[in-house]
Amino acid sequence: MFDAKDSAFLAGSGCTTQELFDFVDDCLGYGDFDFETVLEVTAIRREYFLNVMHGKPSGRVVQMSELPAKSAMVDGIAWLPRLIAKARIKLRGEMNPDLMYGCAGDRPFLREHGMTLPQFLQLVRDKGDDNRAIVEAVKKAAVRN
Repeated sequence: MFDAKDSAFLAGSGCTTQELFDFVDDCLGYGDFDFETVLEVTAIRREYFLNVMHGKPSGRVVQMSELPAKSAMVDGIAWLPRLIAKARIKLRGEMNPDLMYGCAGDRPFLREHGMTLPQFLQLVRDKGDDNRAIVEAVKKAAVRN
């Protein structure tokens, strides 16, 4: 599906072929993504990769066992600890090939809480390690929803 030139181009933006494939596959299978959403998520990751990571991959791949459980909660909100972790992993480009930022669990959670994939990724990018600020922003977005 991707040749070496395609892979190198994607890597220069901090994207892997697996991540792009997953977006396209879920777009076709579920209709949940559009080009603009994928572009925005990729642009946020690219900005982080170039400006925070200075274009150097971490070389790390997060193992599935390192993620919070799907049932983990913060302030009574299930899935949020896992989604925060996944957004940080996405920003750092450390996604396990079996993991996807924007999976079938993330999308309904974000819709229910009045946020989009790019909005949440940008929130995590902006707030860094401040989990409390992220949680409060999600709660505020959910109230507006």
